[in-house]
Amino acid sequence: MLKLSEYQQYVNEYLSRLEYPETPHNLYEPIKYTMEQGGKRLRPTLVLATCEAFGKDWKHAIYPAIGMEIFHNFTLIHDDIMDKAPIRRGVETVYKKWNPNIAILSGDTMFAIASNCMVNVDSAYIKPVVEVFNKTAIEICEGQQLDLDFETMENVSIDDYINMIRLKTSVFLGACMLIGATIADADKNDCNLLYDFGVNLGLAFQLRDDLLDIYSNTSVFGKINGGDILSAKKTFVYLKALELLGEDKKLLSDIYMSTQIEDTKKIKKVTQIYSDLDIRSVTEKFIEKYSEKAINQLQNTSLSNDNKEFFINLTNDLISREY
Repeated sequence: MLKLSEYQQYVNEYLSRLEYPETPHNLYEPIKYTMEQGGKRLRPTLVLATCEAFGKDWKHAIYPAIGMEIFHNFTLIHDDIMDKAPIRRGVETVYKKWNPNIAILSGDTMFAIASNCMVNVDSAYIKPVVEVFNKTAIEICEGQQLDLDFETMENVSIDDYINMIRLKTSVFLGACMLIGATIADADKNDCNLLYDFGVNLGLAFQLRDDLLDIYSNTSVFGKINGGDILSAKKTFVYLKALELLGEDKKLLSDIYMSTQIEDTKKIKKVTQIYSDLDIRSVTEKFIEKYSEKAINQLQNTSLSNDNKEFFINLTNDLISREY
């Protein structure tokens, strides 16, 4: 297997080769703008690395991998509209730089481009790869709808939240592992275990994101700190804090849901409550719980110890990241 940075390099090289029509300019320029911003390229890397882990050259999986990255960025463009997020990866989001209508249309076009990439694979794998892609796309939409529903629901449980992020985020990582394994002709048991590995990794990954929204260095994370607080997102951090506060939870919920408190003061008040509850340590324990489940699934696969080590190191890097 290659190094993580080498997979990322190849993904970027293939993405740079993609050609877009010159017109309509306002359709394709936002797509180029989005894809040139970089990012961790985690999802395509998982496709390529899983394919190679089972002994098949990563090139057999490159276009489905590219498709998954384009699809991921499409979801971000639409998420930013719904979340009214002004900044992503340190620059203006597409709907802010252009407008929401352009962002919707460019995102829809990216979905079509991603779909074309998914069928650019050996014919024997087109059906299973496309089935995984379509199932995952539907589940991500289900997760996004649940996230929107939570905004107007008074009572959201932690289990509700975990299920939402499983659909919105985690199944995507599982699908990347499954597509790579499928193209490499891995057996059904290994495919299932690696899918579960990806899902649990995704849960740990999203919980880390919840923390980073509050505690990260904005210049590194590329988002405004406290964005979830300002949009009153019912994240794990917020829901766990309510649980820990018990009868005193109204204090937090009143501040969190208020539209009358100035933004800076609101973030400061909420984060102070989080700090008093040591919510960071509490959340870290849940991140460890899901990362351990992921690694346990990985250990049960038929992969070599060296190849398992690649994914274990990747897991540790992702759950400890500060960006």
